[in-house]
Amino acid sequence: MKVGFIGLGNMGGPMAANLVKAGHDVTGFDPAGQYPQGVAQASDAGNAANGADVVITMLPSGAILRDVARRIIPALGKGTVFCDCSTVDVDSARAVASDANAAGAMALDAPVSGGVGGAAAGTLTFMVGGPEMAFAKVLPLFEIMGQKAVHCGAAGSGQAAKLCNNMILGVTMIATCEAFAMAEKLGLDPARLYEVVSTSSGQSWSVTSYCPVPGVGPKSPADNAYKPGFAAELMLKDLTLAQEAAQSADADTPMGALARALYAQFVTDENGKGRDFSAMLPRLFARGHV
Repeated sequence: MKVGFIGLGNMGGPMAANLVKAGHDVTGFDPAGQYPQGVAQASDAGNAANGADVVITMLPSGAILRDVARRIIPALGKGTVFCDCSTVDVDSARAVASDANAAGAMALDAPVSGGVGGAAAGTLTFMVGGPEMAFAKVLPLFEIMGQKAVHCGAAGSGQAAKLCNNMILGVTMIATCEAFAMAEKLGLDPARLYEVVSTSSGQSWSVTSYCPVPGVGPKSPADNAYKPGFAAELMLKDLTLAQEAAQSADADTPMGALARALYAQFVTDENGKGRDFSAMLPRLFARGHV
């Protein structure tokens, strides 16, 4: 396919590179001037989209997505799929889809899980909202960039799934860190606690795949001085979006709200910015909280 790709940073760059390696014709635009090998450089976002079968965006916020959409939708052909892989608010995803549909194009919101490592390895999970026809057209690209793509429903459903997923992740990581901090204060070897929890009712991805304790479980950012695989400020962004969505839907999410407040404090007041979100564990040790 002919693919336009806008936003070639830490996530978008490896995703575009994998499409090139698979033989697709990729034209990209990135305001910071980052272009993986094999990606043709466009002079602006509109030119990257011109003549494309699929246009993929990977952008930092809903406001930027709306701005980019205004620039590229006039360049989209009838039946072109505008596939946004950013994590943004549900309202922005639905507004962009409506604008694309009005112009005769199709739109998908397809945020990802898997981080920079998953983008490079082509093992991302895509949570996708939008029409079945558009999903079917982009599925071969999802299968190159990731290991799984789930069609979640109509426009905005992909973002909704991502925000719900990451709210679970934020809450369970805090609970995991609290438990391991308490275990140490109780004199319990964290490796023994891991043995128990990883095969018991307290098991979660935060324990078995991303354990926040150095030297325990599979290798994780805890084993690299908490350099981010998924930065704390990105978790704060997702938890903030989740709370905005909860308020809009009149959903009661007290644990999500508390997780958002704790990450806000960690990032803004306790030097958590630039550290992995699992660095909540040394934060608890430093504060003496359990």
